[in-house]
Amino acid sequence: MSELTTVARPYAKAAFDFALEQGAIEKWHEMITFAAAVASDESMATFLSSAETLEKKVEVFINVCGDQLDEKGQNFVRLMAENGRLKALPAVEDLYAELRAEHEKEITVEVTSAVELTQQQQDQLAQTLEKRFSRKVKLNCSVDAAIVSGLYIKAGDTVIDGTVRGKLDRLAHALQS
Repeated sequence: MSELTTVARPYAKAAFDFALEQGAIEKWHEMITFAAAVASDESMATFLSSAETLEKKVEVFINVCGDQLDEKGQNFVRLMAENGRLKALPAVEDLYAELRAEHEKEITVEVTSAVELTQQQQDQLAQTLEKRFSRKVKLNCSVDAAIVSGLYIKAGDTVIDGTVRGKLDRLAHALQS
């Protein structure tokens, strides 16, 4: 995956810079997301690896995308196809989403709790995290009874382990040292 990320980075950056310049960040995100879904499809991946000519690959890919791609989006797909990079479209979509979140000062936070959080708890947690990260926070909440109690919060490279399971694990490690 890291190879695809390396290949995808300049395409994502170029697409984002162009979208920013055109004031069409949301539209480009939708186009890239759709194209990435098409490229991820098993039958499309099989076709792309077996098609005889580049023109045929591009023609079929763009026809499948249909009205989801405007002229500039079609040119973007053509460029990626000419360079043999269509399989990197899902990685381009991920990197584009990161660039967009950075530009919009937004961060997605993964929150795991032992029980489902109420809407009020989620709102309060989001407000607290917005102050801490100085960004708009989008919460992705999940439940894992194994953490016993508390919250496990992951935002980018930052991890906040306030779970009873985490505290017990740290205590056990300290006692063994």
